[in-house]
Amino acid sequence: MLNPTQNQRIYLAVEPVDMRGGFDRLAGRVRATALDLYAGHLFVFISRRRTHLKVLTWDGSGLVVLYKRLGKGKFIVPGRDGQPGTTTLDAAAFANLLRGSETVGVRRSKSGKRPKGGIDTARRM
Repeated sequence: MLNPTQNQRIYLAVEPVDMRGGFDRLAGRVRATALDLYAGHLFVFISRRRTHLKVLTWDGSGLVVLYKRLGKGKFIVPGRDGQPGTTTLDAAAFANLLRGSETVGVRRSKSGKRPKGGIDTARRM
């Protein structure tokens, strides 16, 4: 997945975001905070229900979006206190968020199988 470098900052949008938005809407949210979209930092957005997460970054040649949906449970969002704007995450908190280890009600199965009712995105052709 994404492994931020020491020079990359990780910004988490404090307010929930409509996940139907794509590159342009997310980039507009970043511009509204007066942060530099093209500095290569990671901008993390969480849905209102806290079941979806998007990460927007600039890789030097274009915008990149990573989209994650939890099969079960909700993301625990650090620093969400209802104040507008962003908060920063360290690399460990960001990695936990992406792994889903900082979630409510999610148990990792020993077999590594996907949760019931989820979509199998690793189909073999």
